[in-house]
Amino acid sequence: MKIIELILDENAMLNGIDAISIVENPAIEKNFVALNKQYKTQFAEQDSEKRILLGPALIPNKTIYRYQDGEEFYVYFSQKTIRRAAELYLMRGNQNKSTLEHEAQLSGLSVVESWIVENPEVDKSALYGMEMPKGTWMVSMKVNNESVWDNFVKTGAVKGFSIEGFFADKVNMSEVKMESYADYPDGVKSNARNVLDWVDENGWGSCGTDVGKQRANQLAKGEAISLETIKRMYSYLSRHEGDLEASKSYSDGCGKLMYDAWGGEAALGWSRNKLRELGELGEGSEMEIEDVLMAAIKEYFK
Repeated sequence: MKIIELILDENAMLNGIDAISIVENPAIEKNFVALNKQYKTQFAEQDSEKRILLGPALIPNKTIYRYQDGEEFYVYFSQKTIRRAAELYLMRGNQNKSTLEHEAQLSGLSVVESWIVENPEVDKSALYGMEMPKGTWMVSMKVNNESVWDNFVKTGAVKGFSIEGFFADKVNMSEVKMESYADYPDGVKSNARNVLDWVDENGWGSCGTDVGKQRANQLAKGEAISLETIKRMYSYLSRHEGDLEASKSYSDGCGKLMYDAWGGEAALGWSRNKLRELGELGEGSEMEIEDVLMAAIKEYFK
């Protein structure tokens, strides 16, 4: 089975870590680092007074299982890549960017400490009974959001950190063949182009993650997208259909703007049909079960 090192390409605009997500079972998307349940770590501290979460964000040389388009392989990060990714995360001012389960943007969460483990025996993480190897990126996150603390941290619905961002593969991507699809209808491209035209004049404001913005550019150009991206598209659009009721135009909050950035209603229908065609969606399928769980999470933020 292939083992692929993920590295930083600092010449690529989107390479690096955009945000840190608080998660129960992180998901995976091609080159979008959202680590799976094998990588899940428990928060070391849940202080009801200070409301600070502490734990590892990345562990060096830890193999992470991935399954894409019928192929199994592992990815990992070196100490060098982790150190530089942690530096760029702070240099780019991303410490106030956080999400829930790599989907819902959160406010009131900030990384207040960030460090690389140099000596595991005397590192601060050891005070909390955590045996982290040298080169681990540790973070402490302040939670100034009562809804998140009460409904997710205190209940145990979220148990660890997961980074999200883009990295390059050290191996030639031709060695890991990824099937992709560009047969989505013109309506998908049109919705994404409408968003980009509006943003050119009005800006994104506080709407959207870098992933959503990149998706709009990708769809507007008619670029091929992977099966994992189609799954993410369907998952996002099916969960956010209700947002359209409160958003009649792009200037009316972020709902309709980001919905169309992902291709809008045309993309919802196409992604659903494509997943059914590929045998990835059906009655009782894992995706539909996941949708039910995530819909419940979304209820907390209404």
